[in-house]
Amino acid sequence: MLEEAALSLHEYDYELPEELIAQEPIEPRDAARLMVVRRATHSIEHRIFRELPSLLDPGDLLIVNDSRVLPARLLGHRLTGGKVEILLVQPLEGTTVWLALARPARKLRPGETITIQPRDPQFAQPAPLRIRERRSGGQVIVELDPGIAERLDAFGHVPLPPYIHRPLSDPERYQTVYARHPGSVAAPTAGLHFTERLLDELRQRGIRIAPLTLHVGIGTFKPIEVTDVRLHKMHAEWYAVPAETVSLIRETRAANRRIVAVGTTAARTLESIADALTGDTEGPITGWTDLYIYPGYHWRVVDALITNFHLPRSTLILLVASFAGRELILEAYREAVQQRYRFYSFGDAMLIL
Repeated sequence: MLEEAALSLHEYDYELPEELIAQEPIEPRDAARLMVVRRATHSIEHRIFRELPSLLDPGDLLIVNDSRVLPARLLGHRLTGGKVEILLVQPLEGTTVWLALARPARKLRPGETITIQPRDPQFAQPAPLRIRERRSGGQVIVELDPGIAERLDAFGHVPLPPYIHRPLSDPERYQTVYARHPGSVAAPTAGLHFTERLLDELRQRGIRIAPLTLHVGIGTFKPIEVTDVRLHKMHAEWYAVPAETVSLIRETRAANRRIVAVGTTAARTLESIADALTGDTEGPITGWTDLYIYPGYHWRVVDALITNFHLPRSTLILLVASFAGRELILEAYREAVQQRYRFYSFGDAMLIL
């Protein structure tokens, strides 16, 4: 039985010098550092991400999240001239009505029109956005003009996390090379380290690669606000696992090979479909998941995990602590700080075996 202290949020805190928060991606992508954490021996070693093929075995199955980040950040102004930022989170009615986060939200009124500025005035004219409803926590329901909805790339900016303070010269660097299906408001960042060359090397070694899709939603911005981590509630996110991926997972498990999740989003999706994988259902598996993984969770599908270094006191550090053990993860994070690893979205990676 878990100690009660391990379920207190303060037990998942650590000190991080601000200068270790990566402000820009490393070039090339696979030049990031890779900390290898072995659960069986409680050992830590330091490698480079491009060495990943040598750390996995032929027959292992790498599961990647191919969700693509939407250009969901809209910039505009009220009739009074005040600036407004709208972050589209989830479509509610077609492509025009969305759940969104607004800043500043408290000044907005239902029925109010915001004028959204295009990214480049040469290619589009300002267009209206109407506030339908204001909710708690900065949430609003907005209705987009068809000119915005049909040309989101012309108006929207790729949303970067609030701890990144430098503009991104190439928005594609906040997308994985295998991103295919638009729908996320934040990148599945563990996948940012892969290059096409590295993917080819993995395949040549006999490591199979299969996609699933989980669209990262509003929950990624929600901090844990309770002391007892068990009381936190996750937002639901939509996922789709193709039939071919389902078959490959079953084949890999039958052969006693490892399922390697690339990122916490892939890991949560795989664990969400654990019951479906034990059956003989054919075809794709789709649905919504609000699965919340924290220490004490019994892992059923994932055998190894590739992940970045996460914020303290977050659902993501709870997930990796659940997978590797709290003491080992906190030891790894202390080592990462001492060794000057780069943290968070554009930072270095960890492979937990």
